[in-house]
Amino acid sequence: MSVLIFIDTNEGHVKKASLEVMSYGAKLADQLGTVAEGVALGTVTEDLSALGKYGVKKIHHVNNDVLNHFDAQVYTKVIAQVAEKTGAAVVIFSNNVDGKAIAPRLSARLKAGLVSGAVALPDTANGFTVKKNVFSGKAFANITINTAIKVIALSPNAYQVKTGGGSAEVVPFTTNVEPGKIKVTNVTKASGEVPLTEAEIVVSAGRGMKGPENWGMIEDLAHALHAALACSRPVADAHWRPHNEHVGQTGIAIAPNLYIAIGISGAIQHLAGVNRSKVIVVINKDPEAPFFKAADYGIVGDAFEVVPKFTEAVKKLKGS
Repeated sequence: MSVLIFIDTNEGHVKKASLEVMSYGAKLADQLGTVAEGVALGTVTEDLSALGKYGVKKIHHVNNDVLNHFDAQVYTKVIAQVAEKTGAAVVIFSNNVDGKAIAPRLSARLKAGLVSGAVALPDTANGFTVKKNVFSGKAFANITINTAIKVIALSPNAYQVKTGGGSAEVVPFTTNVEPGKIKVTNVTKASGEVPLTEAEIVVSAGRGMKGPENWGMIEDLAHALHAALACSRPVADAHWRPHNEHVGQTGIAIAPNLYIAIGISGAIQHLAGVNRSKVIVVINKDPEAPFFKAADYGIVGDAFEVVPKFTEAVKKLKGS
């Protein structure tokens, strides 16, 4: 019996979300009195053995070029084979785009109970109960899994990355990987210094910016904070910013440590995608903007006056 963790990568680099999942899985393995193992697919340029500092004892590496392009169906088949051969009792993913595509498929293939969007370690004192977000983060539910094999998808930024000593044993896993039915013909990469889904800090703006020509000061603040850029849906729909920056219920759901909303009223659809942020700062000239009710800190003022001063203060504090 083991806890198997999917180590998600991008162009050979381990994603930040995977570090959280490994820390989470290692702690769960301690609770269950077993070991945490990982599974990595495709070419990985980083030293997999170094991931042992996150608590993973062994990593099964399926190094096959077919796996360098993500295909949920192919990934599911391979991970299922690893889970069955290693006798995994729990399989853990990040509840990111890849995890959301694989976890339900793996759950069906292994006839395993699934909890997606977990926000805490399972309560194993009496059964196996997992706490998760429901109703777009407005409430929590405690779900008990009774199946022999269990699948968990952990919400990004819900568990702190923890490191220790030691290294992981990297074991090649050989299997027949059949090419999927999906053929990748083109890849368009999102721009930006920091991937939005992995950012610790996100600077977002809305229609209050009045037009795309005014986005320079938002970019300056994001650069000063080493933050990712985001926007509200009307901004993306108006083509002021690319759709991959749209956060909200109909866009990307994020949970950074700090979310700064500038010129965004805070409609319920937008809040649903950002309300898991640890700290929310709102800058808006309308004191009645709904976003202030969800904010930890708020500044009532004109963004065109506040943001440049905010950026200047950040640069001064960082000595840049």
